[in-house]
Amino acid sequence: MFLAAFSAVLGNFTFGYALVYPSPVIPALEQDTDSTLHITEAEKSWFGSVFALGTCVGGLSSMFLNDWLGRKLSIMFSALPAAIGFLLMGSAQHISMLLLGRILTGLAGGLTSSSIPVYISEISHAGVRGALGACPQLMAVCGALVLYALSLVVPWRWLAIAGELPVIAMLLLLCFMPDSPRFLISKGKPERALKALEWFRGSNTAYRDEFKRIEDSILNKNSSITCRELSEPHYYKPILIAVLMRFLQQMSGINPILTYLEPIFDRTKVILPGKYDAALVGLVRLVSVLVSATVMDKAGRKILLFISSSLMLVSSLAMGLYVHFTIDLKHNYTTFNMTLIGPGPHVEPNYLSVIPLVCIMLYILGMWKYSSLHYVFCFE
Repeated sequence: MFLAAFSAVLGNFTFGYALVYPSPVIPALEQDTDSTLHITEAEKSWFGSVFALGTCVGGLSSMFLNDWLGRKLSIMFSALPAAIGFLLMGSAQHISMLLLGRILTGLAGGLTSSSIPVYISEISHAGVRGALGACPQLMAVCGALVLYALSLVVPWRWLAIAGELPVIAMLLLLCFMPDSPRFLISKGKPERALKALEWFRGSNTAYRDEFKRIEDSILNKNSSITCRELSEPHYYKPILIAVLMRFLQQMSGINPILTYLEPIFDRTKVILPGKYDAALVGLVRLVSVLVSATVMDKAGRKILLFISSSLMLVSSLAMGLYVHFTIDLKHNYTTFNMTLIGPGPHVEPNYLSVIPLVCIMLYILGMWKYSSLHYVFCFE
């Protein structure tokens, strides 16, 4: 079971790696002397945002692929656009190749982000479902952290080539993993489902009893849901909660922050260079998800969601106040120097420059605890 879960969440590793790929690449392309690769302001926006277009298409496609191909094959299918996308970015001779590569890796990310949580929830038992439910977010964070770390020593083209490795590993490992027992039963393959469940649980466990419960739950419910049934609270309430939580998370602006993290730090003049600040934030994300995976089965989902949301609120408010008041501070300080001392270079106060780093760290800490909890909360 744990091996199958690890094989699947390598897709989330690739998603996290691809999501933040522009963070170290944009500063490198800004300094590129090749006119075909030198990136403009408009191209920066497209380079960061087209990933989301691919993710939308992939997410919508997975709704059909999950039930048609199955959870495992849907995850494996995502390896094709991911491999082609990284190859295009690694060999790019024009900005258009980078944009197409971003779209394809986004497509793969949309497929995996929808398929992997379903696969894991269906192969895991109740005792570890909370911890395994946090694994997709954990691996996405690890993927981003690996990219930030590699960007300290590896050129941007080789960052794309390195992204091929987890894609290939995921594809090879999943070839030896069974599909979800629930999916196999729903497709009229009980023998294969029983064998898969025995593989996941072990031959010395009560896997036959669990198989019977899964089979009864599938056979006792209708294959389709009518509009009238959707109006019943036990259907529409979980759907509304899941959609609203995801909507609010995306509207918080987390993806633009992660995509342009290094340029943000470069422009806010934090104490360390932007690439080191980005790596520190990646480390904080990893710690956040590890904490969530450790405590969510003990403390409960709902209280931790409140804590995470409160932390995000406080850090966002602090960052907003910092930006507002430091702009006024710098303006007044410059005006004071010009009046009393005259024009010329002056040293502006920088003792508050660590605040953006701290605020983003706290925001990321809250956000990724929220994301991990959201997956588990909704699938339960």
